[in-house]
Amino acid sequence: MSERSLWAIVGATGTGKTALSLEVAEALAAGGRPAEIVNADAMQLYRGMDIGTAKLPESARRGIPHHLLDVLEVTDEAAVAWYQDAARAAISAIFARGADAILVGGSGLYVSSVLYDFRFPPRDDALRAELEEELAAAGPAVLYARLRAQDPATAAKMDPRNGRRIVRALEVLAQGKATHGAALPDEPVPWHPDTRIIGTHVERAELVPRLDERVAQMWRDGLLDEVVRLRAAGLERGTTAPRAIGYAQALAQLKGEKTEADAIAETQALTRRYARRQVSWFKRYAGLRWVEPGVDAAALADWTA
Repeated sequence: MSERSLWAIVGATGTGKTALSLEVAEALAAGGRPAEIVNADAMQLYRGMDIGTAKLPESARRGIPHHLLDVLEVTDEAAVAWYQDAARAAISAIFARGADAILVGGSGLYVSSVLYDFRFPPRDDALRAELEEELAAAGPAVLYARLRAQDPATAAKMDPRNGRRIVRALEVLAQGKATHGAALPDEPVPWHPDTRIIGTHVERAELVPRLDERVAQMWRDGLLDEVVRLRAAGLERGTTAPRAIGYAQALAQLKGEKTEADAIAETQALTRRYARRQVSWFKRYAGLRWVEPGVDAAALADWTA
């Protein structure tokens, strides 16, 4: 496995990760190192979630093999522990074929679970079901207060409104673990010895209007129609997919709970906030090489780790 390189192209949404991944793959191939791409965007795992995730259509993939796109139904849960196993298996198979692997995406926890020695705490389905019932009845604030009392360090890193993550943390603590623990270690150890991480960067002043326009374009491209189809496939029965940025707002619009203008504005605001969190997450990666739009992919492909 050590004979091949693991590349990661990470960064905020809308900064050109997908385009750069194609260019790097082609540059590597031109230099005699074939490469295949592995998706690390949690929402692009879902079949049919295309417009709202800016998923690259197969016709635009330039013949480069892509993995872990469209592998879940919208009723499935996207669990990072499952993703870690699936992504590492895909990468190992790519290496076995004599190619480099390029991990591409902006879902920080998913990327970290693959790149680093990242182990997940145990699960207890019955206990989680009890906590989820309490969440539905009492709301996230009550459970967050309990988490803060039991594990202040984990609580400080968590959004108090993210009921799903709060439930998971309490589930772990209830099993006797001292802390939830599912966070990037202070000194992470790479999973693969030859790992090269590229971060795509766009200045905030340029990125914000780009993101706002991208959201508006999704509605023009037919996001509502896509969500209608996904509802028929069981979107609202899912635990992860219906909460995705853009999809949750489109659902609210279809239910008459939001106007189109409000749905778009809320999606834009959440997308901007998400982009900030992504930058904060990835800037902690040791050895990450930030690049600007228009970077020479051939020069990146010649990067000596």
